Amino acid sequence: MKGFFITFEGGEGAGKTTLIDQVYAHLQGQSLKVLKTRAPGGTKAGESIRELVLHHKGISLFSRAELLLFLADRAQHVDEVILPALQQGTIVLCDRFNDSTVAYQGGARGLDVATVKELCAFASHNLQPNLTLYLDLDPKLGLERVNKLGSGKDKIELEKLSFHEKIRRAFHTIAKEEPERFHLLDASLSPEEVFLKAMQVIQPYLE
Repeated sequence: MKGFFITFEGGEGAGKTTLIDQVYAHLQGQSLKVLKTRAPGGTKAGESIRELVLHHKGISLFSRAELLLFLADRAQHVDEVILPALQQGTIVLCDRFNDSTVAYQGGARGLDVATVKELCAFASHNLQPNLTLYLDLDPKLGLERVNKLGSGKDKIELEKLSFHEKIRRAFHTIAKEEPERFHLLDASLSPEEVFLKAMQVIQPYLE
């Protein structure tokens, strides 16, 4: 694989989108070949799945159905966008990947984590990020940030605080299991400070 795969993880309101935009602009400024994408989404099929699982208020999904829809998005995303880009030597920046599925559908929804990991591996052709940046934030503060934005909340953001606390614990478990790949960033800092710390982690891999 010629490219480099970086994923960005975090709870609601942690600032992933802001950080990815900053990193993307910075790497482009270094004349590097870089692609920015997101999960769910990133393909036409994926955007339809995103609408269904996150925004379609008229449909209530059982946990296994929700998991399989996210993984359908994953499979399409990897085959159509991520793998071709990596094979062409592109740096791929992805907003969420398998770690989110493990944390949300395993840690928070209560599905068997080992099974979720196995299905994630199948859906992604065993593709693992070279590097993952996790924006760590108290879920209560994250949800307060979401409320201040004033835009319509998706179905995940509408979950109870206890649900989001389970997600954070699950991400912390991943961090303990894979410390070389999975890096925690303090998302309570300003966006500028988070970006500087993120680049301190990323830059050595690109030299």
